[in-house]
Amino acid sequence: MNKYLLLLFYFNAFLVTANAQVILRDSLTNKAKTKTLIRQDAALNFIAMGDWGRNGADHQKPVALQMGKTATDVKAQFIISTGDNFYPSGVISENDPLFRYSYEDIYTAFSLQWDWYVVLGNHDYKSNPDAEVAYSKISRRWKMPARYYSKKFAINGDVNQQVLIAFIDTNPLIPEYYKNTEYGPNVKGQDTTAQKRWLNKTLSDTDPSIKWKIVVGHHPIYTGGGRTEAYDTKAVRSSLKSTFDKYGVDVYLTGHEHSLQYIKPEGKTHYFISGSASEKTPVKMIPDAQMVASEYGFMLFSVTKGQLLVQTINEEGYIIYSTLIKK
Repeated sequence: MNKYLLLLFYFNAFLVTANAQVILRDSLTNKAKTKTLIRQDAALNFIAMGDWGRNGADHQKPVALQMGKTATDVKAQFIISTGDNFYPSGVISENDPLFRYSYEDIYTAFSLQWDWYVVLGNHDYKSNPDAEVAYSKISRRWKMPARYYSKKFAINGDVNQQVLIAFIDTNPLIPEYYKNTEYGPNVKGQDTTAQKRWLNKTLSDTDPSIKWKIVVGHHPIYTGGGRTEAYDTKAVRSSLKSTFDKYGVDVYLTGHEHSLQYIKPEGKTHYFISGSASEKTPVKMIPDAQMVASEYGFMLFSVTKGQLLVQTINEEGYIIYSTLIKK
């Protein structure tokens, strides 16, 4: 194939992918569409989803259905929500009916009845974010003991091989939120210094059983969505990036952008965005992005001692992208 035909091939491949709003850094790695999941023996499997609570509207129900099928297929141990759990304005109390209409009545598959580890998004801050903490005492599967917290997860039941996950609250890290009439009342009482001190202590854990360090928050540090250089992206990047570098964080997992993304800049940390469990918005390729997709869906993480596999799955059950990270 001469160089002109080769350029034409690359251009056409990009157009086809872009029109589908699944844009890959290397289009030649995009395999034929498949619904066959890659299974990792003896892995810690969990689903990551975000930006979802719309009473079942805007594809929330079909995504939930596919989450149930995927969780059944791999026997997922838990689910992570990256925030914006209840649209448009969060919940007012632990007895708010949205807990039923946007959560309990939507994620009904038996395979989704395991623990859900949740963080707060900006929409959750519009009413009463502590109501989502309080709901942990009502629901068996809803796990949010505080606005930020951490947990170690054993890989295949082996406590000598664990994944440390820190679940953080990024909302108070954004200065503009303090002047916002909706977010302001609920961020003003937060002690960001205390949270950063806690995060440093959590990530500095030298327990030799910790094989991977993952941080989950709502706001991304890098994004190929509409907020690439937005004030919130810049604020969180300024606040957290150096901490991730210092303690060798393997993965930073977020939502906020209503899309599915994998970004890998220089350094150790891999950045994933899973924020399209309901509603999707346009994406664009940025320099360090490996995959950006405007698709309804979620991600499946499969973690073993030496590798971490991430499969990106759309609402129809197709694996639109996968990547394997090795230690």
